[in-house]
Amino acid sequence: MGNNSVHETDGGRRPQQQIPVVVLAGFLGSGKTTLLNHLLHRSAGSRIGAIVNDFGAIEIDALAVAGALGDSTVSLGNGCLCCAVDAGELDVYLGKLAAPETGVDVIVIEASGLAEPQELVRMVLASEHPGIVYGGLVEVVDAAEFDDTRARHPEIDRHLALADLVVVNKLDRTADPERVLALVGSLTDRAAVVPATYGRVDPEFLFDCRPSEERIGQLSFDDLHDHDHDHDHGDSHGDDRGTDGLGRSGHAGHLHTGYDSLSFVSDVPLDPRRLMRFLDSRPEGLYRIKGHVDLGPNDLRNRYTMHAVGRFLRFYPEPWAPADERRTQLVLIGSGIDTEALGTELKGCESDAPHADEHGMWGVLRYVQGSEDEPDPEPCGG
Repeated sequence: MGNNSVHETDGGRRPQQQIPVVVLAGFLGSGKTTLLNHLLHRSAGSRIGAIVNDFGAIEIDALAVAGALGDSTVSLGNGCLCCAVDAGELDVYLGKLAAPETGVDVIVIEASGLAEPQELVRMVLASEHPGIVYGGLVEVVDAAEFDDTRARHPEIDRHLALADLVVVNKLDRTADPERVLALVGSLTDRAAVVPATYGRVDPEFLFDCRPSEERIGQLSFDDLHDHDHDHDHGDSHGDDRGTDGLGRSGHAGHLHTGYDSLSFVSDVPLDPRRLMRFLDSRPEGLYRIKGHVDLGPNDLRNRYTMHAVGRFLRFYPEPWAPADERRTQLVLIGSGIDTEALGTELKGCESDAPHADEHGMWGVLRYVQGSEDEPDPEPCGG
């Protein structure tokens, strides 16, 4: 493909800051609100904007500290979000949260326990707001009640098949956590499955945390919520400090044990065909890919910023700056992934071919927003 075919329009250019929108779903009592409260406390300097159905269960102090009170919070008390608003109305709420003056880094939509997650995700993907990007469907399940929940709500199997990430919560309350994790895993379509108690999931698994620079007097936001002393509330009875999600010894604060990550750096350009084969076959449990790619002679002018969550994939061509070191830099995040094998597969995408592959870029360009061949938005498209 010629080098001028990609950059005659800014249609695919990524905005300066594009905020991920995470849909948080799960049946009543699964622990969604507890997980959201945990994220707000563990925001690590990031500002979380929340769209919630029932404001009463969210900790007001946590919202204030996370910078998500007032202009950064939208509360809907009139039923399920998927029923209460259409896509145009949701755009209004997302636009309010994504306004630069709010400083929001991630938006979390906490769906009602009776909401239809597929419709919520479709609404996010259909949004025309340039400042947001789909951040994944997170389904929370109650491990202790999972068998009964499936009997009462057989649609949960379909919800799990759509999820990008499944948080198996309340594992401390079930006699056979491994059985529940295996069963949930069998019902997903390559989604990452993460064990949890009290909704404790490392925020880095869901969004990029930034160091806190804002201070109140002599205290930073993080200082106000020092989690050497856990104060999670919501669905907990007792204290699970001293165990991990499966009841094994360890400190509950060591949340990084819930996921694996790989940093891949290469000074050799990647071949676009090989890269797309890798992405099309990305393994079960690989939840996020972020970074940028050098495609060498296939597009000498641009680097391609990549955003992948679950099966959703998007590329954003951006001109190389004169001072840029031309290299590929990617971070892969997942649960139970073989990081060594993934690194080897990415290494196999390298190519020092001196000339462009005439049709090699077609696969990549399908996932550039605004391109003619871009796939139609799907809840888990990509």
